[in-house]
Amino acid sequence: MSDPKSPSPFPVGEFLPNGGKYRTDPPLPPTDATIGYKLNHLMLRIRDPEASLNFYVNLMGLRTIFTMNTGPFTIYYLGYPQTPEDRADIQAWGEKTCGVLPHTLGLLELYHIHGSENQPEGYYSTGNDAPHLGFGQVGFTIPDVKSALERLKAAGVRVLKDLGVSTRESIPLSSYEAEKGVGRGEIHAGYSRILDQIAFVADPDGYLVELVPQNIEN
Repeated sequence: MSDPKSPSPFPVGEFLPNGGKYRTDPPLPPTDATIGYKLNHLMLRIRDPEASLNFYVNLMGLRTIFTMNTGPFTIYYLGYPQTPEDRADIQAWGEKTCGVLPHTLGLLELYHIHGSENQPEGYYSTGNDAPHLGFGQVGFTIPDVKSALERLKAAGVRVLKDLGVSTRESIPLSSYEAEKGVGRGEIHAGYSRILDQIAFVADPDGYLVELVPQNIEN
């Protein structure tokens, strides 16, 4: 049963593929105007390319597809080589991927606006600091979150939510929102079991990076 006091039409704690009986998505026929659209990349503004590339390349395993100094800013496009052949020859993979870039999924664009490196920490809003709330996190699925988290901790990465933790305080539900009557209530036990298996760390600019197991135990 849904909570009559909740603005959500969905019952609390139920996992609903495709929205279940509540779904409102229209059909997607082959003649739909959006056929061929792809979710291609996400862009983050960064202050220190060396620190950000160390995190996303050396620690998270992404590789550079291309970079470009546009004048006022430099962009870095990153992605994951998917095959053993691509991983064995990163340069060839990058050149090949540049040719099919608009059709490649799951890319991360780092956007270094020149001069931002001289600004203090916190110059960019991460989307999780009140009152500038909005953007949540960048999510990665990981074969073994525990070992990945241990490696990141050893490298000095700041852990925002450890494994086995699923409190309100451990995820982006701020006291600022609760004081305004937004997002009140406790996390449902069904979701807590999932959240316990997920970790959050901070990248060099403080953006939340979510580490999700590729085999979630229900």
